[in-house]
Amino acid sequence: MTHSAVPTDAHQILETILSDATGGGAAFEALRPEVLQHTREAYDALYRAPQPLPASVLHALAAVTADWQGSGPLAQWHRSQGPHEGLTAADPLTEDPALAALRDQVDLLSISPALATAADQERLAAAGHDARTVVLISQLVAFESHLQRLVSALAGLEGLESPSTDAPVRVPLSHGRAAQHGGTTPTGRVRPDAFTREQLQWEPWIEVPAEDELTEEQRDSFASKATTNSVYFRMLSLTPGITRARSALDNAIFLPRDGLPKAERELAAAATSKVNDCIYCASVHARKAAGLSRREQAVDALLAASLDRDADWIAADLAPLGTGQDPRWAAVVAAAAEISRPRPGTLPIEPLRALGLGDAEILDVFTAAGFFAWANRLMLSLGDPSLPDAEHAAA
Repeated sequence: MTHSAVPTDAHQILETILSDATGGGAAFEALRPEVLQHTREAYDALYRAPQPLPASVLHALAAVTADWQGSGPLAQWHRSQGPHEGLTAADPLTEDPALAALRDQVDLLSISPALATAADQERLAAAGHDARTVVLISQLVAFESHLQRLVSALAGLEGLESPSTDAPVRVPLSHGRAAQHGGTTPTGRVRPDAFTREQLQWEPWIEVPAEDELTEEQRDSFASKATTNSVYFRMLSLTPGITRARSALDNAIFLPRDGLPKAERELAAAATSKVNDCIYCASVHARKAAGLSRREQAVDALLAASLDRDADWIAADLAPLGTGQDPRWAAVVAAAAEISRPRPGTLPIEPLRALGLGDAEILDVFTAAGFFAWANRLMLSLGDPSLPDAEHAAA
């Protein structure tokens, strides 16, 4: 499909950055229309609605995310949108400490979200960024991570190669850190030290609006997902347009009764959370996968899998995630895990097809995983999980 003008919505963007040869293609036909619709709404809310940062800065930071995550199409797209050139330069930015702090945070969340700490949020605050901007930056990197995986999945199903891009040469602040499992949170709660199906709490590192401080727009942004008593959604309501689209996208991926069985969509979410090392998200969706499938031992085997991680906390060998699974669950886990790498490689689509999954079901695997590339980055970059206790009940 050839466009005579600059694309104006996410559908055209995806068609353009995949290939002129797609023409929409069978993969687009297999994609749930609501997934495309709500992705478009999130893109528009992020880049076309008023934000506390200029669009040039947002597109530049999105290009940085694409560089780290190896997405040539998205890197090229955002560089065509008039980005702030200082932020996309190869050398670290030093002349503007506020922008340099944002780029450092984007570096971190693009490749190693599990290494984010409360100190990183304090660094952003010291550079002059308020809570709304902090949440916006996490939303940007998280949304772009979802978008890249949607592009990669559609390209893979069309049999196309999605061009890569070189990673930045600078060393991110995360290099050499290890994830903070165990110990205590800034408020003194106990962090979990292992993956579990047990219910956990979550607490933010930033100031969150109280329930009686929310505007109607903020309440509406997560009305389909939770009550106003959820500290997590109250926090995300600082970016209401993006959160409204994200809430709808969540429902569009995980609630339909057709397509891939719900248990396997939840399994894909849990596998993604293992790759990204998000104990909180894994606990929620492993619990759902086990409840829907009644296969507690298989889910627990996934949670117990040990992944060796390098100096950037990236797991090179994901094979342990499939150990002990039957062929179908092993194939779902392998596909979800591969697309969840910071820089995904060739997607293992043929094993899913060999098991009888059609394109629509395969896209359910990848969109579930892609959504948790988004969800994990929010949870990991903005707060801590903790063990439940009566004294410190989550607000």
